[in-house]
Amino acid sequence: MRTWPQPTRGSRVDGERGSWQPCPHVDFGELTDDAIAGDWRITQRRRGHRYSLDDVATAWEAARAVPDAQRYADLGCGIGSVLLMVGYKLRPSFAAAIEAQAISHALAEKNLARNGLDAQLVRGDMRREDLLDALGGARFDLVTGTPPYLPPGRGSPSTDDQRTYARLEMRGGVEAYLQAAAGVLAEGGRFVVCCGAKTPERAIEGGRAAGLHPRHRRDVVPRAGKKGPLFTVWTFAHEPGALVEAPPLVARDADGARTEASHDLRRFFDLPVNVDEPPSP
Repeated sequence: MRTWPQPTRGSRVDGERGSWQPCPHVDFGELTDDAIAGDWRITQRRRGHRYSLDDVATAWEAARAVPDAQRYADLGCGIGSVLLMVGYKLRPSFAAAIEAQAISHALAEKNLARNGLDAQLVRGDMRREDLLDALGGARFDLVTGTPPYLPPGRGSPSTDDQRTYARLEMRGGVEAYLQAAAGVLAEGGRFVVCCGAKTPERAIEGGRAAGLHPRHRRDVVPRAGKKGPLFTVWTFAHEPGALVEAPPLVARDADGARTEASHDLRRFFDLPVNVDEPPSP
């Protein structure tokens, strides 16, 4: 049986699931404390980038794609949401992540420390040539990524930089993530990544350019009867094989009520389900 992981490397913590000391020169603004998996919590900015359905769906697919993963990496980890969910479910022997933005990196460090998830957390751009060395030097049997969907110019930047970088492809889109993943993914491993549903060719062609093959895809529909799928969760591998087209995941029905599939996502991550929750307007 795997032992409970110790606090994150390099974090300023006290105790097994210790207190975190705020990083100097980083203005977080108002923070919220939210459930993310079991008794694990995530700290996020109330008016900044917050974890959402694409993170949950990607983590869910990843944890099921390689349930016995021992080495796991998250690319562009943001505040650590996918890293936490996958780490909670799989408890890998070694985990690593990279994040370029200072404020998100600082929050990821905080979130790893407070939950006792040991991970090699790197501040930097995942497009760096020495990415594998930066993440520990050995390849991973599971890699995840949740890139932004909109190229610069296709969407308006936010007044908040953290939200801008989470929404717009300021450091590349799914193609950049596929290239980075190809360099750190082990043979037989899986890379799970989300991409805008309207541009599946970007994922397919980006995978081809990186030498990765699509093996599984699932469209995700936030609400039935609205605009169709918002994004697709793809699973790639070095090895070619048949592409499995999974049924769409619909989070809310046409009336705005959470679907049973949405409840199952919460159950998967050991979160309580409120079947009496009123529909979303």
